[in-house]
Amino acid sequence: MNFGAGILLSLLVALTLAYVARWYWIERRRRVPGRTRLPDLGALAIGCVTNFFDTLGIGSFAPTAAIFRLQRRVADEQIPGTLNVGHALPTIVQALIFIAVVSVNVVTLVGMIAAAVLGAWLGSAAMARLSTRAIRLGMGGALLVAAALLLAKNLDWMPGGGAALGLTGVRLALALAVNFLLGALMMLGVGLYAPCLILVSLLGMDPRAAFPIMMGACAFLMPVGGARFVANGRYHLRSALGLALGGIPGVLLAAYVVRELSVVALRWLVLAVVLYTALQMLLAARRDRAPNAAAAVAPETDSPA
Repeated sequence: MNFGAGILLSLLVALTLAYVARWYWIERRRRVPGRTRLPDLGALAIGCVTNFFDTLGIGSFAPTAAIFRLQRRVADEQIPGTLNVGHALPTIVQALIFIAVVSVNVVTLVGMIAAAVLGAWLGSAAMARLSTRAIRLGMGGALLVAAALLLAKNLDWMPGGGAALGLTGVRLALALAVNFLLGALMMLGVGLYAPCLILVSLLGMDPRAAFPIMMGACAFLMPVGGARFVANGRYHLRSALGLALGGIPGVLLAAYVVRELSVVALRWLVLAVVLYTALQMLLAARRDRAPNAAAAVAPETDSPA
């Protein structure tokens, strides 16, 4: 591990402590008498399973959103916030592991992480102003994108990549711009892992270099964006705690015990579930439109000729 990576890991630890402290402080002030805060076994299991497979490269956002929707565990408008708040700590653990063991050019690593964090900060501010229908439309579209990426991975359409461990010039500028956009989309529930892996591979980098970049980016941006969701309350506390507390053991199990696992069949199953959930989200958004349209027409109907 080089000096730059060591500095990055130190900053990540400091950010983690600040994030946990802010989360605790805000929720302590928001405490409602009689409100249960501890996660149930179902939420812990979801966190463990999704983060286990996230560490192996499947991703956690799309499967978690699909499970939440199918179980009606979390309201649609709270899903993006719950994903970012709850998956933040397990993703940080992933980043600490992969940044320490995989070598990447420091300028490329830090630059792409910073771009994603800035995108997340601006994206989370925009998310707080969206309506439930807009979030359903966004989540439906995000899940369709995730399904397309899963299909491409299942059919081996992903680019093979090169051998470079860093980027310069125009390619670096392009990587920064795209990662900024991916950071903003994370706040809508679009997972960053698969798009980032495709990006670095298309730019000629070693695909292994994508792991510290994408995990590091998510580890920094999710506490930044997640803190905003905590502050405005647009997330489900019990489910987020379940993702966090159940997710960390899942990450450690995948990283140090299992390491490799044939997940082809599981990816096809996840693809089917994600597609179904995307359609349900879009149909719900369409149903939301009908009352709104009727309400907009009503004043004109009642007005005098």
